[in-house]
Amino acid sequence: MSILSIDHVSRWFGNVVAVNDVTMTVGPGVTGLLGPNGAGKSTLINMMGGFLDPSTGSVTLDGQTIWGNEAVYREIGVVPEREAMYDFLTGREFVLANAELQGLGAKEAQRALATVEMEYAQDRKISTYSKGMRQRVKMASALVHEPSVLLLDEPFNGMDPRQRMQLMDLLRQMGADGRTVLFSSHILEEVEQLASHIEVIVAGRHAASGDFRKIRRLMTDRPHRYLVRSSDDRALAAALIADPSTAGIEVDHAEGGLRVQAVDFGRFTELLPKVARERGIRLLTVSPSDESLESVFSYLVAA
Repeated sequence: MSILSIDHVSRWFGNVVAVNDVTMTVGPGVTGLLGPNGAGKSTLINMMGGFLDPSTGSVTLDGQTIWGNEAVYREIGVVPEREAMYDFLTGREFVLANAELQGLGAKEAQRALATVEMEYAQDRKISTYSKGMRQRVKMASALVHEPSVLLLDEPFNGMDPRQRMQLMDLLRQMGADGRTVLFSSHILEEVEQLASHIEVIVAGRHAASGDFRKIRRLMTDRPHRYLVRSSDDRALAAALIADPSTAGIEVDHAEGGLRVQAVDFGRFTELLPKVARERGIRLLTVSPSDESLESVFSYLVAA
């Protein structure tokens, strides 16, 4: 059960501030790291993986400083976004080289290649690999020493749908086994399907942390939007609009039902069933229309 701690960390390159006073904790399970391009995600992952030292603050694993600590590196596997591979090696030779750096051998390298389903191409040179195959052999090299922490920067890039599903299943299993898995992705649907927890970085700063649905409910400055269908939409609309918990109601002629904006989430969730019960109205659909990860992310980026 490994815990990554980032405590008031900043990192700058010359006059450019890439990460600005970020504090977060990443524990067992699967965590998604989100942010627009250039937000500082890769810099943050590189500091967690021991490739960069923070300009200020500290990055630790179970209380031990990561930067320059060889013992801690043995607990961390990193899959970087950039292509920094030895194209003249075969996939097996590449993974074996990483195994030997950890004091391991051919058995562990073979097991890692099997884990990512790359045995069929292990004796081909990396120069002949597709983008998705390169991603998987990088994954094998990161897993060869069975790390307790796995850091992945855009790991799904270039993968076909089957490869993507296989990797998602693997990461889910690792999280379920108690490993600490953090991955960045610009494909929000993948994060929504895979991550039980998200961390959001915007312009180098930490913008939000937690379950995205809970984050949405904490955004009290933005009305919550619902699609509501009932046995009597007009009567329901008349009753709801009279209450201060709703800011606006529109009839959705295309899909049917009402588009409701609720400014007081707690009050509205109590009001709706109460009003329906008192007026004998049957609720057919009550569906939040802006509680997806995509909506939450767009609100945070625009804030």
